[in-house]
Formats: sequence, structure tokens, C-alpha cells
Amino acid sequence: MDNTAADAFDALDPTRLDLNLLRVFEAVHRTRSVSRAAELLGMSQPAASSAIARLRRELRDPLFARAHHGVRPTPTADRLALAVGQALALLDDALGDSLRFEPARSRRHFRLHLSDIGEARFLPALMADLGQRAPGVTVDCRVVEPERIAGLLDSGELDFAFGYLPSLKAGGAAQPTRAWPLVEDHYTLLLRRGHPVQAALAHARGDDAALREVLAGLGYGVVRSHSETLAVLHSLDLSGRVRLSASHFLALPAIVQRSDLGVVMPAELAREWVRAGDFVQQELPGHWPRFVVSLHASRRRAPDAAQAWLGERLRALFEAGA
Repeated sequence: MDNTAADAFDALDPTRLDLNLLRVFEAVHRTRSVSRAAELLGMSQPAASSAIARLRRELRDPLFARAHHGVRPTPTADRLALAVGQALALLDDALGDSLRFEPARSRRHFRLHLSDIGEARFLPALMADLGQRAPGVTVDCRVVEPERIAGLLDSGELDFAFGYLPSLKAGGAAQPTRAWPLVEDHYTLLLRRGHPVQAALAHARGDDAALREVLAGLGYGVVRSHSETLAVLHSLDLSGRVRLSASHFLALPAIVQRSDLGVVMPAELAREWVRAGDFVQQELPGHWPRFVVSLHASRRRAPDAAQAWLGERLRALFEAGA
């Protein structure tokens, strides 16, 4: 195997090499003409010739020989052109999404913090929208501990975080993230349609004492990661009625559908399951404060063009629910 190309690259000192030399090299190789490459790059022919001469010295290879109506690349130049073209394309993609963003052509990878409830609530509409506007982008969803979210947004490891995240509201101090309210919500009770207490709940509507009595006879399923729902049950003196502690919220609908358990959950998501026809929704007694699900971004890092575009799409899709 001929290692000339590899040796040529080994001779390069990345800290000293002018990236413009590689751009000129790629343009000359593609057009087979120094003058045409100079025209495409918006530079003079002598400047393009000088750039190729510098690169020849760096690589210790002639790179191009004179040919009829242009130049002919050497074998080393052909091998280098493939690697240089790929490297410049990757660099253009990275810088392109920072400085400009073309949704239809982008291959950007976005990272979002979303709980399992958040995925069910937001991902269907988001992925449908991206499929139409930016079919080449990818989305990576993960669940991050609340205390780490602001730092990961600032470092760029997360692009956005969705959720009801009261820990990001620093009391008396500047809020560590930028936040846009998306959806105002509250907690409600989900039961299967045809549940034995459905008639009793309807009869007790408007009578908190009677409603509490009916709820005291139910068993409940909860998700350990959603402490707010546990707090609701505790405040209603129903924590002793918990019959199931699950790891993931989205397992509960099938369980509720095939049992007499009830589950306290955000009303927005409950309504979607009720519309499917298999469930009923019951408002809880008392006056529960509403909570706001927000979109969070870094306060310390300016968004690049791709992040700015996605932020606008997210707000356009979901902000109306706030």
C-alpha cells in the first residue's frame, strides 16, 4: 500500500497550517483549474497559485501538473482530496449550523431533556413538524437530574430542557436558565371507563366531602420519579392506598385499563387518553395550584442558528397552550 498520502498528512502541523490552503486545494482539484478555483473562491489567480505553492512545500509533493486547459492532480493529490473534501464538509456543517441553518438540508443532532410524560406530551407534534421541515435532523431525548440541567445547557451538552422544573427557579437570585412558559396544567385522576366507582364519583361531584369518601376506597398507582403526584395523594390522606409504585409513567394506562387502580397525573396528558375512549377523568377535591411546563435554554450561551431555529419551532408548536 502506498503511504505517500498518509506521510504527507503526517508532515502537516495543524497549529501552523492555514485552512484556506486546503480550501484552495479542494477547489483546484474539483475544477482542474487554478483560475477557475480562484474565481469560485473570490480571490485572484496569483493568490490561488501562491496558496498551492505553499501547500506543495508543506506536503513535499507537486500536487498538480500542467495539463491541456488546466491542471492534472498527482496520485497523492487524488488521495488527499477525498480526505480534505470530507473534512471540509464536516467543518462546513458544524459552522453552518452555528452561523446559518437550512432546515431541509441539515443533519443536526439535537439533545433534549424530557421526562417520560414530556415525551408523550411533546414528541408526537415535534417529530411530525421536523419530518416536514427538517427531515434530516435527529433528536436525542434523555432524563437528567434537575440539579444538572442548567450546567448541561451551559456546556452545550443539552440544547433545551422541557418540564415543570421548580428547582431551576432560584429564590432571590437570577434564574439559571432562560425559560418560556409552554403549558399551564394541573393534576387530575385517571380511571378506566366503566370503573365501579364511576357512578359514585358523578353523584359526588361538587361535594368535596363525598368525593373524598369515594376516593378513600380506591387503590392507586404512582411513579417514583414524579414526586408531585405522591405529594397530592399524601395531602388527601391517600398515600396509604398506594398499591403500585412503577418506574415509568407510560406503563400505567395499560395497567389502569385492566384494573381498578386510579392514577394521579397531569390533566393535559390525561385528556389525550380520555379522547381515545378507554378512560375517564376526575377532578380532585380541594384547590390545587396549577403548574407551568416551560422550555428552558442556557442563559450564559448564545444560541447558534440551529438552536435558535428549533427554539422558535418549539415555541410555535406549544406556547399557545400556556
